[in-house]
Amino acid sequence: MPKPSLSVRANVDRPISVVELFTIGIGPSSSHTVGPMRAAKAFAESVVDRAPVAVTARLHGSLALTGLGHASDTAVLVGLSGGAPETVDPDAIPGLVAAIREGGSLDLASTHRIAFDPKSDLIFDPAFLLSHPNGMTFVARFGDGSEEVRRYYSIGGGAIIAEGEEASRANVQLPHPFSSGAQMLALAAAEGCSIADLERANEAAWRSDCETSGFLDRVRDAMLASIRRGIATDGILPGGLKVPRRAKAIHDKLSDRGPRSDPSAVFDWVSLWALAVNEENAGGGRVVTAPTNGAAGVIPAVLKYYETFVHGATRAGAHDLLLTASAIGSLYKKRASISAAEMGCQGEVGVACSMAAAGLAAALGGTPAQVENAAEIGMEHNLGLTCDPIGGLVQIPCIERNTMGAIKAINAAYLALHGDGSHVVSLDAVIETMRQTGEDMRSKYKETSQGGLAVNVVEC
Repeated sequence: MPKPSLSVRANVDRPISVVELFTIGIGPSSSHTVGPMRAAKAFAESVVDRAPVAVTARLHGSLALTGLGHASDTAVLVGLSGGAPETVDPDAIPGLVAAIREGGSLDLASTHRIAFDPKSDLIFDPAFLLSHPNGMTFVARFGDGSEEVRRYYSIGGGAIIAEGEEASRANVQLPHPFSSGAQMLALAAAEGCSIADLERANEAAWRSDCETSGFLDRVRDAMLASIRRGIATDGILPGGLKVPRRAKAIHDKLSDRGPRSDPSAVFDWVSLWALAVNEENAGGGRVVTAPTNGAAGVIPAVLKYYETFVHGATRAGAHDLLLTASAIGSLYKKRASISAAEMGCQGEVGVACSMAAAGLAAALGGTPAQVENAAEIGMEHNLGLTCDPIGGLVQIPCIERNTMGAIKAINAAYLALHGDGSHVVSLDAVIETMRQTGEDMRSKYKETSQGGLAVNVVEC
């Protein structure tokens, strides 16, 4: 597989807001579901005014190899029809897709009816493009015989970039810009403030402090809502593996004991919360991309741990957790990638673990140095984690892997808080190591379902 070009990577100097790190969308995948939906919607809106007579969509590389398991085809159909991951009703998607498949047409951008047969107009092409493993090509044909071709890349976390365009560089000036862990620590020391304070001050370049707090509350509420839905739902997850949803049964058993019955209860409850979110994600439900859908259970489980088990937990502490996690996540986006198709699962669950560890350390009153140490520990022990979903589904090993990521994050936070913040391996060093490891990792271990568990476990 070719190495991705720099044009589709986040520029290290590009400002990244908390609203980019946390988005409310649907499962099962941010790069393979949310990204294609956004790309298809963007393309439809760009051509609909010219009333095309036909449209085709081609999914390349990783999107083709695991697209069916990730519902990439469904996402494209919804996006072409004008649906957005933030607002589409997950329960309405099956009916919409069935109507398109049965009727052989769709309403482009929800306004212009065109013939569309998914069997011939939605193509899975396993060949990788040069720029990024998650490529999409859309073609619109018009009545005068002309065509318009646009190519998009889904670069992780639901973010997309159109070919020929660099990652968007917002025209904002941050009061405390940083693109490395070292710069982040230096700024915190110079300002005499926390990492969360730096992040909140930077967010003021986009919106008022009140609006930022409102956004954080919505993210927190959506995370906890995904836990509640996950523990209230049973049945079999879609996709053919016949994986049962376990969260409800586990919750019912744990509820008889209570959250503080014995030391193991903490691990049981944290694992349950992560499991519940990722079962909801695997079922196509609404979750928070944090920083990806495949890793969407880690930060909510750690946030729920903070609010349930930490005496004196506060709304401000929850905000600090999310803001700090966002600051750490931005460093991974700038200096490496959060796309499993580029980095393997170390770029998803590993990054989420690092973000959650830093966020919890901050909420517990850790110093900036201790927070940075927690983030480093969280990633150091996820280095080399491959992405090898069985059947291309975000189920095995993804769901359980989120439980491990959440437990590791809590462990990393407390381990860092027992120290004074000084440590041998810096966060910058571990991010660079992750990047190098991801580039050296063979493509079959990076969200292609061509290696690892995906080929060594017979599908049911």
